[in-house]
Amino acid sequence: MKKLFFALMMTIMSTMTLNAQNDLQDRLELKKLVDTFSNLADVKDVDSQVLLFTPDATVRSKGTDFVRTGRDQIGSAFANYLALFDIVYHLNGQQTVEIDGDTAKGTAYCFVTLIGNGQMQQSGVRYQDTYVKVEGKWYIKDRESDFMFTDFRPLGQPQMPQMNNQ
Repeated sequence: MKKLFFALMMTIMSTMTLNAQNDLQDRLELKKLVDTFSNLADVKDVDSQVLLFTPDATVRSKGTDFVRTGRDQIGSAFANYLALFDIVYHLNGQQTVEIDGDTAKGTAYCFVTLIGNGQMQQSGVRYQDTYVKVEGKWYIKDRESDFMFTDFRPLGQPQMPQMNNQ
């Protein structure tokens, strides 16, 4: 009886360990997916970027009428927008995900700097994503971008704070 109990406990612990490893692996892959999206935007590689989405994915911008569906529409919109800037720079922050089998929902934060035509635009963006796992690989199925704040300013020399020399 002790041997049976021990074997049962080992099986349960092994299954729990495997599930935890799978969950951790999925979380790492989803973080890599979001980071790769930003890295590809920074080098304006839209052809590779759209492959991170499912063929029927939807991208929308919160509070606007911007909605694009499918890789062709998404890619065209991204290419046209990125062409407006000489420098594109994403700095990704925290990401939380809730995984349910081969689907997941996530929230990711990003600070984006865009420079072009003598202007700098900086935005704090929160992405609400739905992900799907197809044949062992995660893709973005739905993305809503919430540009929580945006600052526009002329590009120029940084201003140094004035010191009071008393």
